[in-house]
Amino acid sequence: MQLQKGFISVDDHVQEPPDLWTTRLSKSRWGERIPHIERTNGAERWIVDGVVLLDGAPARVAGLMEDRNHEPKRWEEVPPAAYRPSERLNAMDAVGVDYSVLYPTVAGSAGQNFARLKDPDLELACVQAYNDWIIEEWRAASDRFIPQCIVPIWPPKAAVAEIERAVAKGHRGVIFPAVPMDLRDVPHVAESEYDPIWAACERLGVPLCLHAGPSPKLQYAPYSGLAPELTQALEAVTKPVSSVFILGLYIFSRVLLRHPKLRVVLAESALSWGMLYLEWADHQFDHDGLIREGYELTPSQMFRRQCYLNAWYDEIAPFEPYIGAEHILWSTNFPAATSTWPNTRETIARCFRGVAPEKRELVLWKNAASLYAL
Repeated sequence: MQLQKGFISVDDHVQEPPDLWTTRLSKSRWGERIPHIERTNGAERWIVDGVVLLDGAPARVAGLMEDRNHEPKRWEEVPPAAYRPSERLNAMDAVGVDYSVLYPTVAGSAGQNFARLKDPDLELACVQAYNDWIIEEWRAASDRFIPQCIVPIWPPKAAVAEIERAVAKGHRGVIFPAVPMDLRDVPHVAESEYDPIWAACERLGVPLCLHAGPSPKLQYAPYSGLAPELTQALEAVTKPVSSVFILGLYIFSRVLLRHPKLRVVLAESALSWGMLYLEWADHQFDHDGLIREGYELTPSQMFRRQCYLNAWYDEIAPFEPYIGAEHILWSTNFPAATSTWPNTRETIARCFRGVAPEKRELVLWKNAASLYAL
């Protein structure tokens, strides 16, 4: 693969079509538990196992809508660039995206909507259907699409088996809910029971991708009296910042120490909080003997060895000297309401002012090319 247009977008989302799971899962076995779209009161919404997804919308594509404050109410209103590979390539070309690393939507940005299912057999069936579909429909359409697999969160042997199966098919990353114990009754993610999952990522050379937002308990709860539009705006602000808890969890839990070759991507994380957190974490580490015990690296050293933050609107120059250009990735966040599309080129021009060309290349494509073996 060779870069042709400009940069690698490491956090974009596909919108799964209405027939993805209904054509791939057994109707006789699963019935109405299969993820599907149903019509109610003139609108359409996704349902899985009786649970409403996407806040009752048929899609999350506000970045493509005329009014970014509103999602479509019916599938026919969803712009094709959200779910059709050929149209997505046109949207990528328009803003200079060479390769697009893909995350799901209906399944949840970290696969959390299936991780909440109490039936592990249904969870696995939904996961495998998505992983096969993204390879057969998107990867087969163009090698500019970089697929990543979702996995069943428990038991670990099931997750490892699916990682191995998916990577063999062509998946380049592993998407995992950062705090699975908030989704259903499973052990804390810091426990050693999860080590086989992290070890599989190390062994196969694929990054572990933890997307901001799928863990509502980590986020500031909106005031119940806020208007829906203000609630959505507040959630958009708090989701990236919630990555501070995720980074702290994986650093202080010794996950990174136990798995020194594990590479962790904090998708949709932004940058500013990262500098402040690493500075404070190192300060606390230096002044608390109990915390230091058993750690051969400081928090910032662990971060710089293994972790990556993902920006899409941030100015790079104020934060790069502390975070390091080698640990920053770039994206469009397409087609979310907060996406820079279709003004991505202008955003990049603004955000990279004062950044040396070699560091600009690291952030825009070299780091991602290494992570995803392009």
